[in-house]
Amino acid sequence: MSTFLQSRWAAPAGLAAGALLLLVSAPAALSVFNLALLGKFICFAIVAVGIGLAWGRGGMLTMGQGVFFGLGAYIMAMHLKLADASLFGGSGVPDFMSLYGSGEVPGWWEPFRSPVVTLAAVVLAPALVALLLGLAVFKRRVKGAYFAILSQALAAAFAVFLMGQQATTGGSNGLSGFRSFFGFDLKDPANKLMLYSVAAVVLLLALAATRQLMHSRFGELLVAVRDQEERVRFLGYDPATIKTLTYVIAAVMAGIAGALFVPIVGIISPADVGVIPSIAFLIGVAIGGRATLLGPVLGALGVAVAQTSLASTFPSFWVYFQGLLFVLVIGFMPGGLASLPQLVSRLKRRRIERGGKGSATAPATHAPEPAHPAPATAANVPEEASR
Repeated sequence: MSTFLQSRWAAPAGLAAGALLLLVSAPAALSVFNLALLGKFICFAIVAVGIGLAWGRGGMLTMGQGVFFGLGAYIMAMHLKLADASLFGGSGVPDFMSLYGSGEVPGWWEPFRSPVVTLAAVVLAPALVALLLGLAVFKRRVKGAYFAILSQALAAAFAVFLMGQQATTGGSNGLSGFRSFFGFDLKDPANKLMLYSVAAVVLLLALAATRQLMHSRFGELLVAVRDQEERVRFLGYDPATIKTLTYVIAAVMAGIAGALFVPIVGIISPADVGVIPSIAFLIGVAIGGRATLLGPVLGALGVAVAQTSLASTFPSFWVYFQGLLFVLVIGFMPGGLASLPQLVSRLKRRRIERGGKGSATAPATHAPEPAHPAPATAANVPEEASR
């Protein structure tokens, strides 16, 4: 009974502890600047939750999540630039378009003046791209390294496209200088706290939804597709549909994280959505433990903190250290840091087994054999024997 209660209440208790830590302890202990920095890291953690579901449970090495992160981020950035131009500029034309473009807002920007359209597009645009790509790839049974290379190429192409659109996306400089967020002043510390709280709540909701998926029938099918795809197909299920749906869920999480990243950090550029950021997302998940629920979150937070602290001190060394850490984790600890307790217990068990085998196979100690009996003589032969 106690085991049942522990398994039943462990997840709600963990989410409650996380909510207390993120929503109460962190705002009380951190300054406004550090709280915004933690909000940035939380955005990365949201992306990591989706990667953990797709890669850890589904076996899909998603090396292009920067695309979906960038879609959500640029959609939100376009809305904020249009809103600022209407509130503060009066002309309705973002400032960079007057400098680099014709001074007119492109037609495909206009729908994002609406907050409702923007919020819907943050979810639907990454989902649609992931759906089309997933159906095109998984229906053809493309998987493994081929899928990883294809998704990474998509991230590289997306970054190149953004850099080539100076007049409409800001080019390599990106979009920045946001002053308001749905009518709230971004310079107000109270509004910064609100944005951080929204990001923390989204992370907790993403964890709760992912846990529910992992323990559902869909989660069992996802693991089965990862381990025995042909057997799942033989049982009547379509692995391509299961993979595509998982890929869409991970893309939606990345898009929402990108939309929150823009007002919290205040800038979005191609450097935040290309190949290197996509690999950085993956490294955090691998280090934390891709097959667990909290492992990707902890790994993403740890890598982000290390990057912020070490990249400023050793700017040229951090990239090599990051790659070395990824290789070491994948090569020697595929389960990530989350598998460290199991690894330690396994080593202890082997040591105990070796000790037991050593004691069992050790030669037994015997008492010294008695000396050979003296030859029989007339003096020591019993009287009965002499008769």
